[in-house]
Amino acid sequence: MTDGNGRLARALTDMALSQDDQQRVRSYSLSAQIMADREEYYDILERCQKGTCETTPWLVWFLGCYARAIRRSEDILNGVFSRSEFWRRHDHLQLTDRQKKVINRLLEANPGGFEGGLTTKNYASITHTSKGTAFRELDQLYEWGVLERVGKGRSVRYELLCDKNTK
Repeated sequence: MTDGNGRLARALTDMALSQDDQQRVRSYSLSAQIMADREEYYDILERCQKGTCETTPWLVWFLGCYARAIRRSEDILNGVFSRSEFWRRHDHLQLTDRQKKVINRLLEANPGGFEGGLTTKNYASITHTSKGTAFRELDQLYEWGVLERVGKGRSVRYELLCDKNTK
């Protein structure tokens, strides 16, 4: 199957699923998931075409891909809802643009996803400000219950408090 045929097949599949769903908007994309799994996709296609032409392995893979597309969509939507809920709970705070920028980076990274944790040094680097300003703004976020401190002294890191029970 050439790449053009593959693109057409993915577009037709997405169209058929969309028609079957009978929804105006679909929150998942099978085509995007196939592209994310493209090595497996081309491998299973080749095995089915060059073997006995048995399509069952391809159908099993396809249904698994469909399930992964739906899970991926759920993960994305859960992240959006989580960020929305976070900002709703903290909309009363007078945050600086720098604080908003860093909080958004933390929210996008998800828990444990901000490599090395948030420090005064990388806050200053992200926001292009001095370490003194970074320290004051981080301390303010800590006092407001937006961040929690992990560690002490020079090794202190900050993590986002995402639960509903803030300070």
